[in-house]
Amino acid sequence: MNITVAGENSLIIYFGEHQSFQAQSSQYQYTEVSTEILNQVQQAVLILTDSLGELLVDLVPSYASLLVIYDLYRTDLHTIRPQIRKLLNGINQVEQPAGRLVELPVYYSTESGPDLELLATNAGLSIDEVVDLHQAQEYQVYAIGFAPGFAYLGEVDERIATPRLATPRQQVPRGAVGIADRQTAVYPSVSPGGWNLIGLCPQRMFDPDATPTMPVKVGDSVRFNSIDRGTFLSLGGVL
Repeated sequence: MNITVAGENSLIIYFGEHQSFQAQSSQYQYTEVSTEILNQVQQAVLILTDSLGELLVDLVPSYASLLVIYDLYRTDLHTIRPQIRKLLNGINQVEQPAGRLVELPVYYSTESGPDLELLATNAGLSIDEVVDLHQAQEYQVYAIGFAPGFAYLGEVDERIATPRLATPRQQVPRGAVGIADRQTAVYPSVSPGGWNLIGLCPQRMFDPDATPTMPVKVGDSVRFNSIDRGTFLSLGGVL
């Protein structure tokens, strides 16, 4: 575990093996990713929330790191960093309860997934085989970011893993299901995006008026279920 300064009132905790180096003016950070490390991130969220309480402004978990934003009126770097180290000492031995399994319907087709046919061709598979592989497993929710409700899910079968588009689309529809490398996700709102689109999901991934606002959280698992066009439309989907 490595704790580094991320800003005037924030720290970032890296879990697992990591390496970093600077190239010209940019910094590259590689951090090991695994379910075990994600469990440590989740446990750290629970421990810090319970123990630091009002000292915290926010906690932002990711694949293998945790951003800690603290209240400068209540604490400072030299006080909170050793507190965090002490609280998280021995976290490797802590067992984290499993998250929920969330099932999401998807209308897979060339109509709803403009990159589905090309992805299948490049992979040497039929469209049905791509769909079967995509919905055959449970995906871990590793992080939520880019936009509210955008859950990074991993990992897809290596046979359908594919790089991001060379030129991102200026507009991706809400509910678009995409693949980028070995990640998959559902776009929660209309936005630019460079993932390969293979279908549409009618489930709202972010609703500010709902409680909770998102159907998934870090640590949950997601399974996709194929639906037909009529079911997609009946569930509120828009083509």
